[in-house]
Amino acid sequence: MENRFANEKEAFYALTIKYSALKSEISKVIIGQEQVVQQLLNAIFSNGHCLLVGVPGLAKTLMVNTLAQSLGLDFKRIQFTPDLMPSDIIGTEILDENRKFKFIKGPVFSNIILADEINRTPPKTQAALLEAMQERNVTAAGQSYHLDKPFFVLATQNPIEQEGTYPLPEAQLDRFMFNLILDYPSFEEELNIVKGTTGAVQAQVQTAISGEEILYFQQLIRKLPVADNVYHYAVRLVNSTRPNTKLAHPDANKYLLWGAGPRASQFLIIGAKVHAAFQGKYSPDIEDVKAIAAPVLRHRLVKNYKAEADGVSVEDLIARFMAM
Repeated sequence: MENRFANEKEAFYALTIKYSALKSEISKVIIGQEQVVQQLLNAIFSNGHCLLVGVPGLAKTLMVNTLAQSLGLDFKRIQFTPDLMPSDIIGTEILDENRKFKFIKGPVFSNIILADEINRTPPKTQAALLEAMQERNVTAAGQSYHLDKPFFVLATQNPIEQEGTYPLPEAQLDRFMFNLILDYPSFEEELNIVKGTTGAVQAQVQTAISGEEILYFQQLIRKLPVADNVYHYAVRLVNSTRPNTKLAHPDANKYLLWGAGPRASQFLIIGAKVHAAFQGKYSPDIEDVKAIAAPVLRHRLVKNYKAEADGVSVEDLIARFMAM
């Protein structure tokens, strides 16, 4: 893969071309949601996972399916239900015709996993994804199996229908790089959606990048240099969210039970690198960190009762922390 480019500068230029091509292909099907699409692609090139939160009908599943088509990767959808078992995700052992145990791989053995309505299944089954998300391998019957690379988990969650659901534990939430909020489309966007989906012609998405290229660009992005002041800002921002600590922001002490951990600092830096690379910059700055701070932090902050009473949202707090 390295031989395709004369130098790393040429490779970074190729990345911006691929990024534009991916956005163009996805926009054939997904109208609007530009920021969400950009952040999804950021997670892909950061080698991270995403949690998509939105009410029904906002094309969360369609967005992930379209993304998989544009990336040319294997895609599996798992519908999470209360009776889903860990073996339904990982796989199970069966007796073959020779009376020997044989492992049948589950849907987790794919490049992109859509965990649809992940909060509808009990914690035991949710935890089946933990090892896969963090280690990129799974263990079944004492045997370890490596997952193909690249590997991404994109989970969806409905924020309004909470009856019969199982909130994700903090340990699993922390595995997700981004928490992306999908909002209703504008009037013009919805008009275009209706026009584009109720006719006889359906848009066809073409593959814009290969799995091998994704892996190459993931490593290339990690080589981007980062100035000390950017490292300092990212770590300082995360520290400011931790109540009753030395660097805590006053509003963290007032409104938070718990703040973000070190994984948030790591995601801020790698996410800022990708954001900078998408813009054709060879080094991220503080603005690149701020651009991805909200989706990195919003699911890592736990509000207290006073925040609820005062009507202070997590988004409000993140904005205050960034303005420090």
